Amino acid sequence: MAQPLIEVERKFVPGPDTEERLQELGGTLEHQVTFRDSYYDTPELNLMRADYWLRQREGSGWELKYPGAAVVSGPHTEFMELTVEPAIVAQLCEVLGADVLESGSVAAVLGPLGLQEVASFVTNRSVWKLVLSRAEEEPSLTVDLDTADFGYAVGEVEALVHKKAEVPAALEKIHSLSSMLGVPAQETAPPKVMVYLQRFRPQEYQHLLEVYSPREKPQGTKSPDSSLD
Repeated sequence: MAQPLIEVERKFVPGPDTEERLQELGGTLEHQVTFRDSYYDTPELNLMRADYWLRQREGSGWELKYPGAAVVSGPHTEFMELTVEPAIVAQLCEVLGADVLESGSVAAVLGPLGLQEVASFVTNRSVWKLVLSRAEEEPSLTVDLDTADFGYAVGEVEALVHKKAEVPAALEKIHSLSSMLGVPAQETAPPKVMVYLQRFRPQEYQHLLEVYSPREKPQGTKSPDSSLD
């Protein structure tokens, strides 16, 4: 199976001066893009209940995210990312307890696995790149500023690493940049798909939250009645 990357990210509430701060810190606006994300799950949300997130992004293809073993605790998430379709299919079969399907195509197994579209929305994204130091081989951080078509805005500071041993250093850089952007130390923000479900499919949203104890909400989320970032 293809080795997934580890995505270390921290979501935050973008303020009116976030882009100005990024410019002052030497950030570069790489590009702006608009795309549609469609999430797939069983009617009972069996994937999401297990903290697995299957998404088809317009122009980018399929992606499956699932939590890695947290190396450092805190207001961030560490997700494994799969983008190779045969690897996604194998992982879906495993988490859903299905016989391994001989298909290299995610679309071909949606029906057999009982998967259907459960959320779909358009995002306008500004992508910024920033290097905190000028050291050799210093990886850049990505800052995505998103506004979904249902009115929810969220920012994300992200680093991609290949090994768990690289997570603490990436996390230190993420927290440092977050502080420079004025993000409160313990602030978290729910991902767009959770807010979508909360607003437009509240029954499914409540069922999803039922499988998490108060201290084990889906990564990056708050309780349903918390203020949204």
